[in-house]
Amino acid sequence: MQTPADPDKPREPNTDPAAELRRRMSALLLKVAATADEAAFKELFDHFAPRVKAYLMRLGTTPGQAEDLAQDVMVTVWRKASLFDERQASASTWIFTIARNRRIDAIRRAKRPEIDPNDPLFVPDPEPQADAVLVSAEREDRLRAAMAKLTNEQRALLAQAFYDGKSHSEIAAATNLPLGTVKSRLRNIFGKLRGMLSEL
Repeated sequence: MQTPADPDKPREPNTDPAAELRRRMSALLLKVAATADEAAFKELFDHFAPRVKAYLMRLGTTPGQAEDLAQDVMVTVWRKASLFDERQASASTWIFTIARNRRIDAIRRAKRPEIDPNDPLFVPDPEPQADAVLVSAEREDRLRAAMAKLTNEQRALLAQAFYDGKSHSEIAAATNLPLGTVKSRLRNIFGKLRGMLSEL
């Protein structure tokens, strides 16, 4: 495992904002890999989850399925961050490769009753090393089952924090909950989800 760069460490000014953003996202992903840093993951989630959803929708995925797939992608990022290697791909390339393959898997599952498993057209191409993060269809089903164990209220809070990108203060205002309660509930929800995932 690589030693993560500290995304909060001051650096020399970078004249290329895109390069600086790529550097920061890779550093955050390495930090998640090294220490399961929840703050680093939240920043990754805030940045990539809406972009992954938009990307999937541009490929023709329905909004509902795109949201489900984006959630699966980001949970996979959390669980398999240790497989990321910035020498082989940027964080965005790695994450969007996972998203592309998630969509292909979903299409194959939807068509499964009509597919001849011996048809060469449906034999997957060899996956690049960055795709080692992809889990089997059985694990994907178990992962969805873990997400389904959250209550509607818990899923709603997560959606506001991660998909909508709202701050804790904005969530508190929208839900009429004290700020401390919002922070505590989100922390507990994330811990519960993390615990369920560790059992998969």
